[in-house]
Amino acid sequence: MANAKILVVDDEHDLLDLISYNLKKENYDVITADNGKEAIALTRSHRPSLILLDVMMPHMDGHEVCAVLKSDPDSKEIPIVFLTARSDEKTEVKSLNFGADDYLTKPISTTKLTSRIKAVLRRFTQPNEKLSNLNVLGLFINRDKYVVVNNEEEIQLPRKEFELLYFLASRKGKVFSRQELLNEVWGNNIYVIDRTVDVHIRKIREKIGSEYIETVKGVGYRFKE
Repeated sequence: MANAKILVVDDEHDLLDLISYNLKKENYDVITADNGKEAIALTRSHRPSLILLDVMMPHMDGHEVCAVLKSDPDSKEIPIVFLTARSDEKTEVKSLNFGADDYLTKPISTTKLTSRIKAVLRRFTQPNEKLSNLNVLGLFINRDKYVVVNNEEEIQLPRKEFELLYFLASRKGKVFSRQELLNEVWGNNIYVIDRTVDVHIRKIREKIGSEYIETVKGVGYRFKE
């Protein structure tokens, strides 16, 4: 998606300049920030198409920035891709918990970086297929508002949690492996770990209750019939 606006956030100015230069060569509109507070301000004033965010920054780290942006109705739908030197699984899972849409580790080639950015942008810019609202097991799943109504309580879900719930609920009783769910909900051009599904299922259960989505040991998940 050429001409998309990308906000690159990193406190390493040499790397910031290098990434900006290469993204501009791909015809992206690039804005930069070297700290978390500036990143939040630029997001609110420029509304980028995607945010490429470092984790380890002084004063306000990437996880804190992600939490602020994902809790704001005006920015929660903007995809956030972490680019960090932290390659441990614990940090990756923590980033996904905060709402990251992809997680990349430094160093990374320019070709791979732009490929992953394009994949995320495709997922967020492709029009959704026409889908109807659902009413299953007492849950009303409102596709238009991305909310779930349970016992008259309206529960707002982030985009990926909602899409995962909707996918399972619209195919209740059918078991899906983690890889199938990744392919269907995240897309097969994106590279995220199986644990991503587990993290999102856990967060969905925390919000709507644990009785709707069943774990099929050794296989995956299904929405209860």
